[in-house]
Amino acid sequence: MKLTLIGNGIMAQSLAIGLVKKYEVEMIGREYEKLKLIKQKIPKIEIKELEDKEDINGKNIIMCVKPYALESVSVRLNGEANSLISILAGTKLDYLRKLIKAKNYVRSMPNVAASVQNSMTALTGDIALKDITSDIFKTIGEAVWVNSENHLDIASAVCGSGPAFLALVAEAIADGAVKVGLERNLAQLMVQGLFSSSASLLKHSHPAIIKDSVMSPAGTTAAGYAKLEEGNVRDAFIKAIEGSFKKSKKIAEK
Repeated sequence: MKLTLIGNGIMAQSLAIGLVKKYEVEMIGREYEKLKLIKQKIPKIEIKELEDKEDINGKNIIMCVKPYALESVSVRLNGEANSLISILAGTKLDYLRKLIKAKNYVRSMPNVAASVQNSMTALTGDIALKDITSDIFKTIGEAVWVNSENHLDIASAVCGSGPAFLALVAEAIADGAVKVGLERNLAQLMVQGLFSSSASLLKHSHPAIIKDSVMSPAGTTAAGYAKLEEGNVRDAFIKAIEGSFKKSKKIAEK
C-alpha cells in the first residue's frame, strides 16, 4: 500500500519515519529544496513538489499541512482520492469533504510523542477506514478509534494537550527534588525513570490502586499527597482538560 503525505513539517516527517517500515511513502510539499533535505534523513521516501493541478486520483492521502494552509493547498488538488486522513487540529470532516474529494475520510489526532515514534493517536471518521488507519498510526505508537468528532475533541485535550500537562508535572517534581537538595541532573534522571515505570504500571492497574499501593498510613506518600490535595491539583487537571476541550470546539466552529 502506498501513502501520500501532503505537507513536510515535523509531524509529517515523524509519520514518514514510522510508515516507511511498513508502507511505500510519497511526500509532497511546496519547497523542493526542503524535501531533498528530508529525503537525506528518510531515504526510503519518494519526494515530489506540489503541482498547480496535483492528481490525487486513487491515492491514499494523509493531509499534514497547517490548518491555515488547507484551503490554498486543496485548490491545487485534482481528482478523487481513495482515502483522506487528516491530522489537522480543529478541522471537521464536513469541511474536509467540502474542499477535497475522496471516497472515505478520517480525522486523526497524533501527539508530539510521534517525534520519538511513541504517539497516542485518536481517530474517527468513515468506519471503512477504521482498521487501515489504526494500522497506519500504530507505526508511530498506539492508536484508538472513537465514535464521534465530539469524542475526538475530548481526545485532543487528553492525547494532544496531555504531554504539555505531564511535562509541567515532571518539571515540578524535579524542581521539588532540587529544592530539598538533589542535583538537577539526578532529579531529571529520576523523573524520566518515574514516568517510564509509571506508564508501565498504568497499563496493568487502575490509578487509584497504584496510589493506594504506595500510600502507607501516616507515611511519606500520604503526607505529600495531602499537600497536592491542599493545592487542588486534581481539580486543576480536570479543569485543564475541560478548558482544552472547549478551546478545541471553539476552533472547530470558526
